[in-house]
Amino acid sequence: MVEKEKIIRCQKAANEMRRDIIEMAFLTGNQGAHLGGGLSMVEILAALYVGVLKYDVNNLDWEKRDRVILSKGHAALALYPALAQAGMICRDELLTFKKNGSKLSGHPSLNGLAGIEYASGSLGQGLSLGVGVCLALKRKNNLESRAFVLLGDGECDEGSIWEAAASAVHFQLNQLVAVIDENQIQYDGATNEIMCMDSMAGKWKEFGWDVCEVDGHSIVELLDAYNKKGDKPLAIIAHTVKGKGISYMEGNWRFHNARLSKEQYQQAVTELEGVI
Repeated sequence: MVEKEKIIRCQKAANEMRRDIIEMAFLTGNQGAHLGGGLSMVEILAALYVGVLKYDVNNLDWEKRDRVILSKGHAALALYPALAQAGMICRDELLTFKKNGSKLSGHPSLNGLAGIEYASGSLGQGLSLGVGVCLALKRKNNLESRAFVLLGDGECDEGSIWEAAASAVHFQLNQLVAVIDENQIQYDGATNEIMCMDSMAGKWKEFGWDVCEVDGHSIVELLDAYNKKGDKPLAIIAHTVKGKGISYMEGNWRFHNARLSKEQYQQAVTELEGVI
């Protein structure tokens, strides 16, 4: 069982991250932002960065660190607040999101931003990168570090994901953790209408992975899942709600990538007020 203080820290971080996401998205103006898939990942990232990830904030190149690959790179809107919670970047920097000269671009890029090790945004590539990272760790005899690859359920339509999944088992990469944000909605509609992938857990099991299904908004369940270690790569199927935390965004595909009007922004802020 995860200790109570860690749970409280992670939940506090998640609440602050959700508020940061709304501020960042509103300040982009007409550019808009990927709100739905960012909000669905808040607890996933909060539990990882605040409760699990092994790193040295004073030496982010520390060889024994864990690696994070945001394969669904459009969720950078949630990743940056997680980096701020981890102390890797200044929270004030979040307000520069997508602005000219900012290092906080719409997708993670290798532009010198602390905490970003891998560029992403072209879907279906991150798990292959995770396989390569874990092969390198094994070659260096670094058996302590893990690589966490964060995927979208719509992204799992890509055949490259399953080629990498097979490779991970073949090479016995038990340091590899795939976290699937199963919010059941992708850019242009419901995932099961576009490409039915039921059962997601069953598919990963058939490929030979250890599989754990969790409520992707439960800090306790996420922390317990992250702490599981075995002889196989681990897939965490996180059942989430697109646009979680904002009533008019929840389950609404139109907020996959959207602009916020002043009225929508004010309603979101009101709904998040008082969330402890």
